[in-house]
Amino acid sequence: MDYYFPPPPPQKPGPEQETDEEKEELKKPKKEGNSPKEETEDKWAVEKGKDPKGPQKGKELEEEWAPVEKVKCPPIGMESHRIEDNQIRASSMLRHGLGAQRGRLNMQAGANEDDYYDGAWCAEDDSQTQWIEVDTRRTTQFTGVITQGRDSSIHDDFVTTFFIGFSNDSQTWVMYTNGYEEMTFHGNVDKDTPVLSELPEPVVARFIRIYPLTWNGSLCMRLEVLGCPVTPVHSYYAQNEVVATDDLDFRHHSYKDMRQLMKVVNEECPTITRTYSLGKSSRGLKIYAMEISDNPGEHELGEPEFRYTAGIHGNEVLGRELLLLLMQYLCREYRDGNPRVRSLVQDTRIHLVPSLNPDGYEVAAQMGSEFGNWALGLWTEEGFDIFEDFPDLNSVLWGAEERKWVPYRVPNNNLPIPERYLSPDATVSTEVRAIIAWMEKNPFVLGANLNGGERLVSYPYDMARTPSQEQLLAAAMAAARGEDDEEASEAQETPDHAIFRWLAISFASAHLTMTEPYRGGCQAQDYTSGMGIVNGAKWNPRSGTINDFSYLHTNCLELSIYLGCDKFPHESELPREWENNKEALLTFMEQVHRGIKGVVTDEQGIPIANATISVNGINHGVKTASGGDYWRILNPGEYRVTAHAEGYTSSAKTCNVDYDIGATQCNFILARSNWKRIREILAMNGNRPILRVDPSRPMTPQQRRLQQRRLQQRLRLREQQRLRRLNATVGSTTSPSPALTSPPTSAPTPSTTSEPWGLVPTTITGWEESETETYTEIVTEFVTEFGTEMEPEEEEEVEEEDEMATGPTFPFTTVETYTVNFGDF
Repeated sequence: MDYYFPPPPPQKPGPEQETDEEKEELKKPKKEGNSPKEETEDKWAVEKGKDPKGPQKGKELEEEWAPVEKVKCPPIGMESHRIEDNQIRASSMLRHGLGAQRGRLNMQAGANEDDYYDGAWCAEDDSQTQWIEVDTRRTTQFTGVITQGRDSSIHDDFVTTFFIGFSNDSQTWVMYTNGYEEMTFHGNVDKDTPVLSELPEPVVARFIRIYPLTWNGSLCMRLEVLGCPVTPVHSYYAQNEVVATDDLDFRHHSYKDMRQLMKVVNEECPTITRTYSLGKSSRGLKIYAMEISDNPGEHELGEPEFRYTAGIHGNEVLGRELLLLLMQYLCREYRDGNPRVRSLVQDTRIHLVPSLNPDGYEVAAQMGSEFGNWALGLWTEEGFDIFEDFPDLNSVLWGAEERKWVPYRVPNNNLPIPERYLSPDATVSTEVRAIIAWMEKNPFVLGANLNGGERLVSYPYDMARTPSQEQLLAAAMAAARGEDDEEASEAQETPDHAIFRWLAISFASAHLTMTEPYRGGCQAQDYTSGMGIVNGAKWNPRSGTINDFSYLHTNCLELSIYLGCDKFPHESELPREWENNKEALLTFMEQVHRGIKGVVTDEQGIPIANATISVNGINHGVKTASGGDYWRILNPGEYRVTAHAEGYTSSAKTCNVDYDIGATQCNFILARSNWKRIREILAMNGNRPILRVDPSRPMTPQQRRLQQRRLQQRLRLREQQRLRRLNATVGSTTSPSPALTSPPTSAPTPSTTSEPWGLVPTTITGWEESETETYTEIVTEFVTEFGTEMEPEEEEEVEEEDEMATGPTFPFTTVETYTVNFGDF
């Protein structure tokens, strides 16, 4: 038999339709107990969920008129690419870029239309003999077909009517009929909106074929097929089947369901979980987060913080469901004593945000998993794409690098947000403001945002750097030689390029399908070369992304993980996708413990916040947290690491990173620096540079007069300081205040050493006190000056008095010793 149409359910006879055998049976006397045959029938009835006593009185009529519930089957996997390219065939194709493999629901055209990656299957000519078929590789109960037109900004092509045929061998085909003729199914009225054509009665077969009858424009279409597997896949293809073993809640969760599930997880594991909100969306929905840690609610010294976020585009929902599943998994495995999960929870502060764009999800969920188009629900309620709505710090950094301002005027890490983004009237989405505040509040070390529509891991930079004239020339010369321009490629890479590649590979290699090269790209060519990872600027360049902002404004290394081709997979796909991603999600989290970590303190053991940790050879530092602790993800190797902070002397040491998971402890103790005092002394000299003079050359009259003027100016300045100090002392004597009633401190013994600023009064116990105490020191200053460095009025006076001093100017050095009162600054 080529196909099978299930017969209609048999009609049950009513009371007036009793057969002669039934009437005779009713006349027989009742027997005690049941016969073996009756017991078997009763047992079978219980297993089937039926009443072993048969239909009760009054229920027969109800069952007779009860409507037969239609079978609802999930997609067979055209959009998700579970149906492989070689399972799709067509009668012809217009060209390879419009072949049968492009006829998948929601297939997107490449950057250049009319190339190898166009947005539909199109037949070679417009005739009614064309067809496209799908081999499910198993016996399947087909219930419907979803069709769509061609994805194109130029063409308006879609199929309006079609026939459907079925086969078990792809040779003999039987058309679906309405009882007396082939049944016509109505398709699309535009090229974007998916349309479902249900079969009045399901059909069991292995192959399904679509025969277009009429169309708008050219004969082009995309489709998905709904079908329930009747038999397992043939053993030859069984290696691709994945079955979930975890008992989790595999379904789509609305906003209310999501909150309820997070509440249930928190109640099941109250000692390791905490639910909180980042802020609200533009519609007022809270952006919920789940924290999982052995001490939730607090940042523990030395414990790194990790984050997973999802739903940044509301219609990309697989990440949302995976994070809800991950919450359940971590909670239950921790309670069951899983050593891997226990170690992860105890040593890491994990933050899971399943829906950054709850407004967009609600829009996409109204249409369901198969009937929303590619963009429905992608944006926020205000129309922002959250992923690309962050401040553009790349241009700030790259502009400063071109001017040689890094790191002296512009840092290479933790760049401040430009003022135009901080204004309340700035065109920044509500969600992005909440995310930035969340980033700045927590010292995240590693994170990833989960997306859909592709199957790869993308790492920064996401913004393409405009090449200079030299780079353009080098690229042209390399192209002429048939070589790749390595310099232009490096311009798109971060200083942590090798580390980002390691992190990306850690996820992709642990994913069950991401590194299978035969799958290719979901929408266009495979930019990953089968590795599953790609530099964002080379793949899909964009500015103001969450990844670039996180790298340049915070310490967190952020990547984008694209989980699959189907943005909104059917519920039936969730167990399979969980198994595909579970190990990768855990492995990536564990990478937060790779590299070095430590605490930066002063000589008294007081932690130093905002100290910079620099690694030799990597032009990107990180900052210490409020407790002085830091984390720096690094690949295995030996590194020269330096810690430096404002007001402290830098310290450097060599730190080794092993291949095993577990960060190397690398602590720093910084001594207080003299630079602050030196700057105070220089301020007395007008912040002029210290110039050096060759003592073998005599001073000119012009230089002598200038020196006398400068010494007189310093004497006046010191006299003013003395008077201010005297007035302050008299005022405190006449009107004492509680703040000035502490016992006086004795001044240190003057010293004539060459570095008097290295001395600290013995009565001062801390750096903060030393800034408020009043004390004096004897300072020996070496001042080197040039005779030409004068004010304009001084130059005119000198010219009138000594017109002969027109020869070459010589630098000269003066050495003087004087008392500096540091309490006056």
